[in-house]
Amino acid sequence: MIDKGASLNMSRNDHPPEGMDPGLFMYKFKYIDGESLYFHAHRGIEILYIYSGCGEIMVENQTYPIEDHTLVLFQPYQLHRVMVPPAEGRSYIRTNLTFDPGFMDHYLSAFPILGQFFRNLWRGSLRQPVFNGMNDTRIPEVLKELHQCTEHAAAGQEENTGILILQLIRLFQTRLPGVLSEDNLLHSRGSSHVQRITEWLDEHYKEPFSLEALAASLHLSPYHISHVFKQYAGITLSEYLMQRRVREACILLANTSQSIGEIAVEVGNLSPSYFSQMFKKNKGISPEKYRNSIH
Repeated sequence: MIDKGASLNMSRNDHPPEGMDPGLFMYKFKYIDGESLYFHAHRGIEILYIYSGCGEIMVENQTYPIEDHTLVLFQPYQLHRVMVPPAEGRSYIRTNLTFDPGFMDHYLSAFPILGQFFRNLWRGSLRQPVFNGMNDTRIPEVLKELHQCTEHAAAGQEENTGILILQLIRLFQTRLPGVLSEDNLLHSRGSSHVQRITEWLDEHYKEPFSLEALAASLHLSPYHISHVFKQYAGITLSEYLMQRRVREACILLANTSQSIGEIAVEVGNLSPSYFSQMFKKNKGISPEKYRNSIH
């Protein structure tokens, strides 16, 4: 049974990959039986707010309980499964917002700290994707405004949608645990180094990694780079590099017919066996199973 729904297609200057819908908004779907009893992933970032429901969510080999007023963030190409068993007299009501993160580039350009936070949401290593007890925030109100905005086509609809999603991101920044304060982001030299390090890794991840080359490029010592990155990013350089390569591999597995060996070479000149081992360690399943889940 479905309560109500609305959809929104959002355009952008930098077009997404062919065949990808730039954005989709669905408001307060209500089901009386289970949902998504299979693993799947999306090309965009997905924001799921559960008003009412009971069950569990599995995200890449980790399981989290579903409670009333639960917020869930699924990053692009992140495998997940939502399981809501039928329960007499208990409805499952949720809002789902899925969109291309690039849609927000223009709106976040004037807010560098908020922009960095949003990039961490859809590209970084989240401590957890599921947040319970989110009923004391304005998140449901903003989602309702988004629904009202998308009910009828009107002049300025896309701009109003962007502004509302901007408000939503700001609410996440102030409410989600584990987020650096604005003062830390503004004044921490260590976090500035981390940003430069991640930019270098994002540019060179397809090449065999050399800590010495990274250190020479940033004019820092290898020890300092390793230490400051682990301190401020919470993961090692090797872990970040693995996540970056796996993220790119997910895109290729979902959108191309390249073989596992070809993808292994493209994301880091890796052997197929090492690539498969790395992918399974990060995602919990093999590249072949991931590709089948997407398709």
